[in-house]
Amino acid sequence: MGFMALNGCENPSGSSDPMSRFIDSLIQEMTIEEKAGQLTLYTSGWDVTGPVLRDDYMDELRAGRAGNLFNAHTVDYARELQRIAVEETRLGIPLLFGLDVIHGYKTTFPIPLAEASSWDLDIIEKSAHLAAKEAASAGVNWTFNPMVDIARDPRWGRIAEGSGEDPFLGALIGAAKVRGIQGKNLADPTTILACVKHFAAYGASQAGRDYHTVDMSDRELRQNYLPPYKAALEAGAATVMTSFNELDGVPASGNRYLMTEILRNEWGFDGFVVTDYTSINEMVPHGVVANEKEAAELAFKAGVQMDMQGGLYSRYIPELIAEGKIEESTLNEYVRQVLEMKYKLGLFEDPYRYLNKDREQQTLYSQELMNHALLAAKESIVLLKNQPASKGQSNLLPLSKKLGSVALIGPLADNRKDMLGTWHVAGDASKVITLKEGIAQIAPGVKINYARGAGFSGDNRSGFAEALAAARKSDVVIMAIGEDYTQSGEAASRSEIGLPGPQQELIEAIHALGKPIVAVVMAGRPLTINWIDEHIPAVMNAWHLGTMSGKAIAETLFGDHNPAGKLTITFPKNVGQIPIYYNMKNTGRPFSADNKYTSKYLDVSNEPLYPFGYGLSYTTFEYSNISLSSSELSFDSSLTVSATVTNTGTYEGQEVVQLYVRDMVGSVTRPVKELKGFEKIKLKPGESKRVSFNLSAKDLAFYTLDMRFEAEPGDFKVFIGPNSSTGLEADFKLK
Repeated sequence: MGFMALNGCENPSGSSDPMSRFIDSLIQEMTIEEKAGQLTLYTSGWDVTGPVLRDDYMDELRAGRAGNLFNAHTVDYARELQRIAVEETRLGIPLLFGLDVIHGYKTTFPIPLAEASSWDLDIIEKSAHLAAKEAASAGVNWTFNPMVDIARDPRWGRIAEGSGEDPFLGALIGAAKVRGIQGKNLADPTTILACVKHFAAYGASQAGRDYHTVDMSDRELRQNYLPPYKAALEAGAATVMTSFNELDGVPASGNRYLMTEILRNEWGFDGFVVTDYTSINEMVPHGVVANEKEAAELAFKAGVQMDMQGGLYSRYIPELIAEGKIEESTLNEYVRQVLEMKYKLGLFEDPYRYLNKDREQQTLYSQELMNHALLAAKESIVLLKNQPASKGQSNLLPLSKKLGSVALIGPLADNRKDMLGTWHVAGDASKVITLKEGIAQIAPGVKINYARGAGFSGDNRSGFAEALAAARKSDVVIMAIGEDYTQSGEAASRSEIGLPGPQQELIEAIHALGKPIVAVVMAGRPLTINWIDEHIPAVMNAWHLGTMSGKAIAETLFGDHNPAGKLTITFPKNVGQIPIYYNMKNTGRPFSADNKYTSKYLDVSNEPLYPFGYGLSYTTFEYSNISLSSSELSFDSSLTVSATVTNTGTYEGQEVVQLYVRDMVGSVTRPVKELKGFEKIKLKPGESKRVSFNLSAKDLAFYTLDMRFEAEPGDFKVFIGPNSSTGLEADFKLK
């Protein structure tokens, strides 16, 4: 019986809405096993040899016990799977096809932490839109993106997938990504379902270790970790993914407080929740249930609609219904939430609407995608340091295209796959422009003396001699150093976050030659590069920038692009400072150099290597004349804060002007600074612009002593500047 034949069935809910009538009729026809199948998501078993559906999952699919698949893509492959679902199952309900399209499908954009450094919401939204468009052309209609976890510990590998440490910026970026992924109409076959993850607070895993425990107060959860999830849902995100961690002693996939009380009852979310990979099963080793049947019951009662990969809903929901432990009415509601998304995507109208071979061929690696990949990569680069190589000279960067030669040294100098970064899914390394190729394109008159020099692991120094020889015969050395793509991302936590392998020894050996050196650091996280900052005149943080990495970096090195990226995560001087973040709180004994008994270390300063919001340009900017429209703000008015920004250098450049606020006294302690606004401006040499921000009492609200989200009257400081540690300052009162 196909689903099109169900239109004449009864409508139990009595709703006049066509979608509700259709889904009511469909649910009425379903068995308990088929309903459980709609709440089941399996991987297709795609592997390095190509797509192969595992036999047991194929059996589940044909029996109607697997209503959704992930890791199944390309039109030809997905079409056959959809055909089986529609033509060979009893009810013919179409499949959802999910995929981790984290920063691109085939065309790979910068990793999310890199792209956040652009502070450009339009670029970020367009990246999400284009990634969705490309994935949709290959049969995907659901992505497990955006990841909006706030993270303050760079040892955690998945910091690469998020937007950094700040909830204000993270909320804006999460919402932008949802808009880009879903567009204005889910029935548009160039858009797909978004999935906000990982709910909740996964970025606070203890010791920076993946899958580890999270323990925090409800105030901390609501103040700093929940805002990006809420913003993404307010932007219309269709689905939510649970996190692996526990919170307040309960694993997220069984946490009713998160999944029902906050998500449904407080926020009014009406989409569906999917677990992360086998996380229902994992509640057994967590120790909160005795067996997998209890795990399925706990997750179901918590408010989780779909089981990813574990197979426990399919196995145990019929038993739990028969035993009266869960209600079929709740099961029906869960199934409805899944079927509604399939309906909104237009899959009941045309199950093959995402499976157009011509559209796939026209979309993959289109010029539109490649052009945007280059733009996004350039805007994500952060210049950390730029000084003369020796006294009496100008800053080392940008390099001149009239240089005779450069030594290009390091494991990322002529590297394709690692430039793609973590979670590059279907990205094709053969399409990547390497840094060596990029320099050859941008500065064809400059001779490149290339040597790999060292790898990412072990202690093999056999390449040092070749690297030293290349450096000796070159005018300038470019060190392309950092992490490979496996050294950040999921299950890639590191207890030490310096340069892996013998790279630190390599750069020290090259430095001893006395040559001008540019360090181009590529990684999925902040690295502890204190030695590099102290000894190398020019340092560029290029993250992992995707398909167009080499050209973007080369254009920036040689001045075709003036870098404007700003960090969204604090760089520590060493791991002993972690966690270190800009919106920390004061102590009762704030640091004093004159008093031993204040909050500090004996062996390192409290300050980070590079603060949140930090990033240089080839030009310079001066901030002046901060002013407030009033020295007082009432609860029903607004306040305008303004400052003048002037380009005092010789290059046209962009600057991210940042607004921070400090609440001086609260009923609970407040951070030393909080980001409340920013604007990215472009100025020609000598040009000035007056930049203004509006503040209202709503912008000053927080969770007070009695857990009310509101502003309190009192004294405030406001700061406008180029980063979180420097800027102009003024005062006002909220009355």
